[in-house]
Amino acid sequence: MIQEISAAVIWCLALCLLPDLKRRKDQSILVAAVTIATALTLNVDRIYIAGDQLLGSRNLLDLIANVFMVVGIYFLSRAILRAADVRETVDIHNRAGLSVLGIVVLALIVSFSLVDAPRTSTSFMRDFGSQWPAAVYSSVQFLYIGAVVAITGFTCFRFRGEMAKPYFRVAFMFIAVGCALAVVLVLAVLGMDVLHLMGELEAMTRLSYVYDAAEVGAMVFLCMGLALPPVARRLERRSDARAAAVLVERLAGPWDRITSERSEIRLDLAQTAIDRHDAPKRRLHRMLVEIQDALFVDPHLAQLLSQDDLDVLREAEQHLGARFAGSGHRQPGLLSRKGDTTP
Repeated sequence: MIQEISAAVIWCLALCLLPDLKRRKDQSILVAAVTIATALTLNVDRIYIAGDQLLGSRNLLDLIANVFMVVGIYFLSRAILRAADVRETVDIHNRAGLSVLGIVVLALIVSFSLVDAPRTSTSFMRDFGSQWPAAVYSSVQFLYIGAVVAITGFTCFRFRGEMAKPYFRVAFMFIAVGCALAVVLVLAVLGMDVLHLMGELEAMTRLSYVYDAAEVGAMVFLCMGLALPPVARRLERRSDARAAAVLVERLAGPWDRITSERSEIRLDLAQTAIDRHDAPKRRLHRMLVEIQDALFVDPHLAQLLSQDDLDVLREAEQHLGARFAGSGHRQPGLLSRKGDTTP
């Protein structure tokens, strides 16, 4: 049941990320979500039994799922670290991390090949964990996961205050909590491995309850933290688009009066844009630029603008300021030139 819950939570994260697929340059989070979700799904009992039978009933599906898991954790950490720390050293660490990942995958394959596991088992470590190669197999995986999530959680906590948007700060806190719970999960697994080798099966069973709770908690907090920014950005874009659409309507009158003599460069308000959420802002920006150009050629046209018109222009410029600041777009500056009588 725990595997089903964890898999469902992270598949929900993947669905939250899909709408921004074309906008996002770095797809690491989506790759991580799909990879980890696949690993958890393969460990669902019914799927595991059916899949492993196809592979010869030698528990190869357990190895495949664990390889998917460490690969997913690598991509998840890379995406979070890039978002938290944009310095060039992050890319260097990513290259080193990829090398470590390769070593971990190789160690998993070698240690798994030494485990005597002649039958399909949905509780691989419970059934075969008394063997030293199985303990190494589990420990390598979870030591890697523990180290990666510890670094990631520390980085999120360290840089949370530098995030400009409040929802980013909340998201980083969620991720940090999720990483902390993941470290608890790792410690529980390592403890269970040691207890199994010692033959303390009752103590191992009690510790497994900590593992189950930590797994669900880690997945929930990590997924909430990772899903919050894209969902918040989509809501923000929709809100901005609605506000821009209202400003376009209010600006239509002044724009028509000022640019009526320059129809060759006027905006066709019926034209469509690729992104329906960006279209109102692009139209608003174009209208402001055309008004600015008309006033630059003929400053006396400013007499056609009432105080209400100037207020609308000011609102429109303020609305677009954050979007175009520091971008390659031309940012209108109408009000700062009011009263300028030189062409």
